[in-house]
Amino acid sequence: MANLILILADQLTPGLSALEGADRDTDRIVMAEVHSEASYTNHHKKKLILLFSAMRHFASQLEADGYSVHYQRYHPDNTAQSLEQVMAEQIKAHQPERIITTECGEWRLHDIISQWHKTLGVTTEIRPDSCFIATKQEFADWAEGRKQLRMEYFYREMRRKTGLLMTPEQKPEGGEWNYDAENRRKWTGKPLAPSPFRIEPDAVTQEVIDMVEEHLGDHFGSSEDFHFAVTAADAEKALEHFIDYALPCFGDYQDAISDHEDWLFHSILSPYINCGLLDPLMVCEQAAQAWYTGRAPINAVEGFIRQIVGWREFVRGIYWLHMPEYARNNQLGNDRALPGFYWTGDTRMRCMHKAIDATRRNGYAHHIQRLMVTGNFALLAGITPDEICDWYLAVYVDAYDWVELPNVLGMVMHADGGYLGSKPYAASGKYIQRQSDHCSNCHYKVAKATEDDACPFNSLYWHFIDRHRDQFAKNPRMTMMYRNWEKQKPERRDALLKRANYLLDNLDSL
Repeated sequence: MANLILILADQLTPGLSALEGADRDTDRIVMAEVHSEASYTNHHKKKLILLFSAMRHFASQLEADGYSVHYQRYHPDNTAQSLEQVMAEQIKAHQPERIITTECGEWRLHDIISQWHKTLGVTTEIRPDSCFIATKQEFADWAEGRKQLRMEYFYREMRRKTGLLMTPEQKPEGGEWNYDAENRRKWTGKPLAPSPFRIEPDAVTQEVIDMVEEHLGDHFGSSEDFHFAVTAADAEKALEHFIDYALPCFGDYQDAISDHEDWLFHSILSPYINCGLLDPLMVCEQAAQAWYTGRAPINAVEGFIRQIVGWREFVRGIYWLHMPEYARNNQLGNDRALPGFYWTGDTRMRCMHKAIDATRRNGYAHHIQRLMVTGNFALLAGITPDEICDWYLAVYVDAYDWVELPNVLGMVMHADGGYLGSKPYAASGKYIQRQSDHCSNCHYKVAKATEDDACPFNSLYWHFIDRHRDQFAKNPRMTMMYRNWEKQKPERRDALLKRANYLLDNLDSL
């Protein structure tokens, strides 16, 4: 046998670099559901179902295309419980000349595979991942010499490179690079939010659901009402559904939160893009075409494209530029444990309950819920970065270390000292009230700050401002906050800090 070609769960695309030049007669593809990857964190059941089912469908497609495929299905009694053990068994059975794989998305696994030429005694070729717009080297070249990296400037480079929403004169369509200021409307129930895209489980998916419940049933989340696409063809239908029914309103309401709607106008395409079922550039091109043909406004299309060629590419670049040291950042010195209600949703804070409950049921919450609700609370409460980063990695179907770690440690927790974001995304309850209808249904009162029934976000916000004065008082973007803090009467400040200290001592009872 010439080569063993390893394909990982987030590499489910026929254009994968590891498959380039593959010989159907002599090469053997290896795919495996293994315990070590399924259980190194408390992966949401729906994430496990999505990936295992998508892997099985992709393996069947490869076999239909004439490839020889070794596929290991998950079982707790498998002799091979890790990818390395699977590869060792295949090497013993087939004596390949080399292993070929595409670079993976997590430093933890990358570090293991990088040692296989020693631990397995076989030449291991790790090829670049062509499913991103920028290479690791391209990002490193852009970042060289910059003390701080700002997504907006990198985003513009990616727009120029791809030609997305660019005029023939290399100017941004509509005259502006960024329409974020037009993406902040509060949703009041109209226009009606579309129903989410659904694919009913086929026999393969149902078999996976049953297996996950039997062998991985103690994992976080619910397997009920699984309706994600698990093939490229169905993922493309999900893209069409988004462009037809949700994209036209996505721009106006992309930062809105609803007490009654889980999905609103969001695409729910990140699970498919991040595991290889959808090509990110193709997705952006179809969205751009919706603007050119008058099917969606510029603020919707630009905002959507910015999430993919802007933030997605940017955080991936930061991850590989600075790992593994980046993961050890804790520059605010946080040391509090993650409250138990992050896993149960059992809290009287309406916004937190709704975000966590949706996450438990769906394996999904949109970016403002992640950043300004569950993330904002963790920031204000001083949760240790390791615990909140692991939570985000575990609970979302689109979560992989390369995307979650910079977003959470850098953007949510500001634990990298401002390398990714120029200011912490800290906010009081007023922000949540402005963007949602949660507050009117909450046990706590958003208009209060020091009373027993006051919104916890309010006093915790000022406690955060006060305790991190040394880090942020000289930040030009936070001068107004410190000026407002100083203007308050001493007894008011004392009351706010007393209320916040009580909350911090009783986080699990909120």
